[in-house]
Amino acid sequence: MAGMPTAIVTGASRGLGLALAHALADRGWRLVVDARDGAALEAAVAPLRHRAHVVAIAGDIGDAWHRSGLVAAAGPRIELIVNNASSLGPSPLPTLGMLPLDALEQVLRTNVVAPLGLVQAALPQLVEGARVINVSSDAAVEPYEGWGGYGASKAALDQVTAILAAENPGLRVYAVDPGDMRTRMQQDAFPGEDISDRPPPEASVPGLLALVEGDLPSGRYAARALAGAPA
Repeated sequence: MAGMPTAIVTGASRGLGLALAHALADRGWRLVVDARDGAALEAAVAPLRHRAHVVAIAGDIGDAWHRSGLVAAAGPRIELIVNNASSLGPSPLPTLGMLPLDALEQVLRTNVVAPLGLVQAALPQLVEGARVINVSSDAAVEPYEGWGGYGASKAALDQVTAILAAENPGLRVYAVDPGDMRTRMQQDAFPGEDISDRPPPEASVPGLLALVEGDLPSGRYAARALAGAPA
């Protein structure tokens, strides 16, 4: 697909990843997307195929072979990586004193090791000025009870993002807090509660597009603030 910029978007079968994939498709991007559930992924991206070139690959972003497959499918030039796939950990959210350590290891593997692994695999193909967007959370900086495992993983991702930016000045490397969203992960964090007051993930997309299409320096941003809405 000569002339079309290429993006890898992880966790694109629903929520923010899918909403962003729709926006990028409308802007002429070639998309390589993933999710664990292949059937759900294919159903989610089917409406995109009439207006964008989409490669959908099912798999666990924590697996090195899967990350290599995404990079290979993206081809020789990659303009954008969005590390959106995340793991919340156990639900209901336990305190740190009760958090199973194997569950913490899994959260760190998905939320920190996997995003870095994808960037490492893609570095030779990232063009000058390419964007890397790592989806963070306010739980990275606020001590919410029960959010210790997830928050620690996002705090680590923020630091990985900052150091990647320092080490790769030819790239734009961003951590972005999308804000509360009406997603399955948010519902899992608050089982049995009504989360209908949360904005849909589409409300956070303009902020991400500001990072994709603008000239902001590498750093940490709040998506809603970038879009001019309350964070």
